[in-house]
Amino acid sequence: MTSDTPPRRPRGIYLLPNLFTTGGLFAGFYAMIAAVDGRFETAVVAIFIAMILDGLDGRVARLTHTQTPFGAEYDSLSDMVAFGVAPALVMYLWAFSSLGRLGLFAAFVHTAGAALRLARFNTQIETADKRYFQGLPSPAAAALLAGFIWLSLEHGYAIDAIKFFAIALTLSSGLLMVSNFRYSSFKQVDLKGKVPFVVAISVMVAAGFVMAEAQNMLFLLFLGYAISGPVITLIRRKRMLQERKG
Repeated sequence: MTSDTPPRRPRGIYLLPNLFTTGGLFAGFYAMIAAVDGRFETAVVAIFIAMILDGLDGRVARLTHTQTPFGAEYDSLSDMVAFGVAPALVMYLWAFSSLGRLGLFAAFVHTAGAALRLARFNTQIETADKRYFQGLPSPAAAALLAGFIWLSLEHGYAIDAIKFFAIALTLSSGLLMVSNFRYSSFKQVDLKGKVPFVVAISVMVAAGFVMAEAQNMLFLLFLGYAISGPVITLIRRKRMLQERKG
């Protein structure tokens, strides 16, 4: 005897990928607590840890075939805390608290930019070109601010001398997230394929250099990535105009 009743979906959530997401959420939360206590170097390190965990949760879900709508929504909420609220609050407490409404406005622009960026990403995930992100990804925007704070702490820069650059950087990160600039997603890179031995050596040397000079290199890397969006978009538009004229 057959039944027309559709099979019940198993209740519950997959533990493994959501553990990484929870870890990223906690890292973002801990960054805010550390900043409130004045431990800004600890705060920025926590933001970078959240980035690593954010990169792992999606990959683990794909490898274990445990992708769910719940996981996607939970990941977005975690990203909002770790990459929208946390970096803005850390930057505000570190450099903007003496600037009054201007500092509050700059921090809010980053937070709002992250919220809008994540909402747009979620609504376009089925139709977007997988090779590119539309707008600066929120983890990269958070790393841009965290990297700048870390570099400034490492070199002992006076906050009064750099606070207006910090304002410009924070406003730019928020606006780039909601821009239409195209950023490479690096998803077209084949990590499973073979590469020449010299390429493997170069990657290892570069990774070692970044780790040895993390305070300097992380900011420069993410600054370069943030700039790459406008550059890639302008080059692409120029080529399109030349093709139309040709």
